[in-house]
Amino acid sequence: MRQASRLVFQSWLAVGLLFPVALLNYLDRQIFSTMKASVMADLPSIGTDEKFGALMGVFLIVYGLFSPIGGYLADRFNRRWVVIGSLGVWSLVTWLTGHAQSYEQLWWARASMGVSEACYIPAALALIADFHTGPTRSRAVGFHQAGIYVGQALGGLGGFIADSVYGWRSAFHWFGLAGVLYAFVLMALLHAPEKPEKSESVLPRLSPWGTLKSLVCLVPFLLLVLYFTLPALPGWLMKNWLPSILADTFHLGQGKAGINATLWITLASMVGVILGGVLADRWMRVSDRGRIFTSALGMALMVPALLGVGCAPTLAVAIIFLIVFGLGWGLFDCNNMPILCQIVRPELRATGYGLMNLVSITGGGLFTAKIGALRDAGVSHVAIFLFCALAAIISVVLVLCIRPRAVHGAKAT
Repeated sequence: MRQASRLVFQSWLAVGLLFPVALLNYLDRQIFSTMKASVMADLPSIGTDEKFGALMGVFLIVYGLFSPIGGYLADRFNRRWVVIGSLGVWSLVTWLTGHAQSYEQLWWARASMGVSEACYIPAALALIADFHTGPTRSRAVGFHQAGIYVGQALGGLGGFIADSVYGWRSAFHWFGLAGVLYAFVLMALLHAPEKPEKSESVLPRLSPWGTLKSLVCLVPFLLLVLYFTLPALPGWLMKNWLPSILADTFHLGQGKAGINATLWITLASMVGVILGGVLADRWMRVSDRGRIFTSALGMALMVPALLGVGCAPTLAVAIIFLIVFGLGWGLFDCNNMPILCQIVRPELRATGYGLMNLVSITGGGLFTAKIGALRDAGVSHVAIFLFCALAAIISVVLVLCIRPRAVHGAKAT
């Protein structure tokens, strides 16, 4: 009994320790977009929305391209050290971002940030899945993902920091230092599971080519990749361009636009990932597709939400639909790794999630940059939201086509 209690404690301790790392990773992403006006004023070489979009887009592209490498390192070596190393590099690059003096320097800083963060999410989610092997898996992932939304909410304050006497650069200095200090906390307290799943102990390690072949030959995995990719379009539209869209549409200052663009989605998403984790774990008691159904429900909620935000006549109406979007996104977000665990072998999880990021984030990065060009060309934001709603509809169909498969003779839970 004491041994079981200790294992439960370690499992949830790992989630708690990874929560702040997820927070810092997504704080960096969100705070940059909410400081857009101040960054562009301080660095005239940026010049246009298209070039600022390229700064956000290059992070996503590099992040996507390096995600399979980060995932493979986590599967092949030690997931704990991959997480800690990622945080160390993130801290350095965050500090350097605050010292950029030109568009080119900032471009390289954002690209380097993509490399550092590519190693974190695949390793962290795979580590959580190692600890939570069944009935608590969606809830554990949901609690971890809640850290992402806290980071996004804090990132919404970026406009206020940029407008303060401290300026936009100070935020990157402070958070870079915080990351360094927290890396020591992880080294002291974060450990790998004492007893890995049996499948991990008896199967040989695969080469990079063997790993890739094992994954791309699985039809359910390919469907999950597509399903994971399409929501990236509306997801990154909201994260990277919503502050600017709200500011232009409702004539808001960057501080007010930034907080409204992040706060409501973030709070609703935090509720969504917790609710989605509980619902999915309970649904799994009666159907092995419980997590798939929960995720599909979340994606279905995003369709009217996107249409509503795009056509909202007032800020108050837009906020209502932003809350619906956040709830739907939360149900979707907490179940991607658990669904992946029902499809692939344990020693392929981090690499599989990295490949999902490769396709999803690269597409999101290209779309983020394209939105800047569309806005410069005068394309209505309503048309952009309509396109994203169509992507969400297709996503619902895709996820319902996924069937869990036997993993080494037993269904992954």
